[in-house]
Formats: sequence, structure tokens, C-alpha cells
Amino acid sequence: MSSEQITRVTPSSDGRAETLVGRGNRDGNQLFREWYKELTTAPERGEKAAYVFVMGSLAELLRSFDLHTVFPEINGLQTAVRHASESYIADAEDYGYASDVCGYVKADVGLQMRGGDHPMGRIPPPAVAVYTNACNTYIKWAEIWERMYHVPIFTLDVPGSRTEGRRTWKGDADFDNDRLYVEGQVKELIGVLEGVTGKKFDIDKLRDHMGYANRMSVGFKRVVEVNKAVPALYNGVTDGTVYLGVANGFRGREEGAKYFEDLVEELEYKAANGIGTLHEEKYRLVFVGVPCYPIFRRFGEMFSKWGGEFVGSSYLWFASGGMNTGFEYDLDNPLESLAEGVLVTVRNAMDSMFYSDKMLVDMVEPYGIDGVVYHSIKSCRTVSTGLADNRLAVMKDADVGTLLLESDHMDSRVVSEAQLKNRVDAFFEGLATRKLIAARAS
Repeated sequence: MSSEQITRVTPSSDGRAETLVGRGNRDGNQLFREWYKELTTAPERGEKAAYVFVMGSLAELLRSFDLHTVFPEINGLQTAVRHASESYIADAEDYGYASDVCGYVKADVGLQMRGGDHPMGRIPPPAVAVYTNACNTYIKWAEIWERMYHVPIFTLDVPGSRTEGRRTWKGDADFDNDRLYVEGQVKELIGVLEGVTGKKFDIDKLRDHMGYANRMSVGFKRVVEVNKAVPALYNGVTDGTVYLGVANGFRGREEGAKYFEDLVEELEYKAANGIGTLHEEKYRLVFVGVPCYPIFRRFGEMFSKWGGEFVGSSYLWFASGGMNTGFEYDLDNPLESLAEGVLVTVRNAMDSMFYSDKMLVDMVEPYGIDGVVYHSIKSCRTVSTGLADNRLAVMKDADVGTLLLESDHMDSRVVSEAQLKNRVDAFFEGLATRKLIAARAS
């Protein structure tokens, strides 16, 4: 079936549809509630938490020291989806943070000022902060926690790709030197974590968590690939956000590994039975950037009402910390392989933000892409800088429609729903014209 055809959801008659279809979202949301409950009750059990980020969380290592992982980006987007972010942001701005500071940062500052009170529970204070240089904001953000809580903070400096398309790989002298550089930092971090937790490093425990991460990584890569199916099996923005939540919150845990194995089973069942997410899929799209969380549901509906489905998203690449690569650790050499994995996946995450045009062009044919939607957000220069140039590069190399939207991922004050809708409607009218012209020419 061509991706240009109208496709319809067709339920299966084998009795498994009711059990399997929708399970990924149901289980993902349940796991998320359990994760926040764990964080809320951690201090009662005398358990400590590490503040980390989605690009290079080092969750496998942190879990080997029995540390909970707290993701402030996830906490922030959860406040926005629940229409509560504006009050947290206002608290931070009243404290002195400027209006153009990252909305995630301000929501987190407001959260800390409220003693961790969050719509999903209570976020424990950090015992340590561990982060990479994948986003320039991470470093200054962690310094805020250092000043607030007087805890150790650790920056893992991951060498990025030197130039576009010039990422090095294992066996190359530059890559091997970079891996050794990262491995030295990982060993230094182990010493910091021993001091924070009072526990000795257990390499076998690390190996166990890396094994779970391997299973998750294999599953996540398959989830990205299987959406080549027509009709699309999931929405890369709305459903994809659920998948990302589990991928980060349960990285290195057995529950996370099983979730993605179950999700692959569900999606492959849907593919085999022609079960998509829309009643009529007319346009297959890729999303670039961070979603508009203050109007998350309505933002998605602006596209779905036209039969537009996001079959992929750069967000699934970088916000998973590069898990889309399917990188698997060598469990016989845990520390060396952990350093290699961090180098490969964090580089991929950074390239997904800065050099995504080639990745997008490569998706067009296998995924049947009709259009690419760019979402530039006011308070994130890291994600938004260069999107206009990226759009021009994609238009030069691929015959697809493109749309550049501007709003924010957190701050509802700079989200104009009417303006977004007008531009989305015009985009689809353009796509319809493109299809009509193509049909007449064939």
C-alpha cells in the first residue's frame, strides 16, 4: 500500500487486539505513576536521588549505587501538560530569572522553591547532580542546584562530532582517544558516587543494569524502525512522549526492558494486521524539535484532523539520549563499553539537534514522508538555533513540504494557538496541492 493512499484502521478478528492494542500507552502511563510514587516516598526509606538529564543520564552507573534518577526536563514538561507550568515559571521570574531563560530551568527553580511539590508527587532533593555537555544549559542549571543544596555536581565532557557527517567510530584513532577520555571521567565519577552514597562500586551490579539497558535499546531502535509501516502504528509526538518517559525513567531497570519488549510485540501485531492510529491517514510527517506541551493535545489535533500523522521525530532521537542507535554494551568489559556507549549515544543525540538534515532526508523514502514540521521554541536556543537553515537544506535535497512553527515548550504566554492553527491549515492545503500536481503528472 502506498503512503499516498487513504488508510483505515482495521481491527483484527483473532481476539488479541483488545489485549495488545493500546497496551504501550496504558502500561507506560502506569509505570510513570509508579516512578513518581517511588520518588515521592524515597526520603522516607532513606534513599538518595541523583539529578540527571535525558542526554547522557548514566542511569546504569547511578543505579548500581542505588540512586534514584530525577529528570528535571520530564518534571517540567509534566507541569506544562497539566497546565501548571505558568505558576512555577512565575515563581522563578519573581525570584529574578529572566523571561528568556529556558522554561524547563524556570519550572524547576519554581519546583525547588516549593520544596519539590509537583502535580505528580513530591520530588526529592538531590544528593548529587550528574550531567553531560550535550546541552549548554545543563552546566549552568546544575550550578543552581549546587548553590541551593550544596551537593557535588559532576560534568561529563563528551567530545562531539567534529563536523557534519564526520562522526568517528570504534577503530578510528580519534574515536579511541575520545573513548579513553570519557572512560577516565567515568572512573572519576565512580569515586564521587562512592563518597556520596558510602557504598563501594560493584561492577557486577553495573553489569546487570547494563544488561537491562541493552534489552531496552534493542527494543527502542525497533520501535523507531517499525513505524515505516503504513498506516503508522503510533504518533511519534504524542505516543512517542510516553515511550520517552519510560526510556529515561526506567533505563537500566528490568521493568523498562520488559516494557519495550512488550511494546515491540504490540506494534508488530498492529503492523501485521494493518492497525493504525488514525481513521484516515493521508499525510506522513516528521517532527523536528520539542513539542508544544502547554497545548499538547490540541497541538496534535491540529495535524490529525487533516489526516496528518507524525511517523517519526528528532525528539525520539535526542530526548532518548541516542537510544535510537540501538547501541548494546559489551557486558564482558563494562567500564570500557559504558564509556563507548556514552560517546556513541550522546554524540548521536547532539547530532540529532545540530545536524539532523541528513537524517531527515534519509527518512523520506523508507518512511514515505510527505512533510517535515519544525517547531522553534522561544526559550531553547540549543534546539531552535539553525532550524531555518536546516529546513532549507532539507528542501534542497528532498521533495517534501516543510513548515516552521514558533511557540514554546513550556510558557503558555508565548503560545498563540490561533496563529499555529492558521499556519498548520495552510501547510496542509499546500500538501494537498502537491499531491494533486503529482497525481496529474503521473
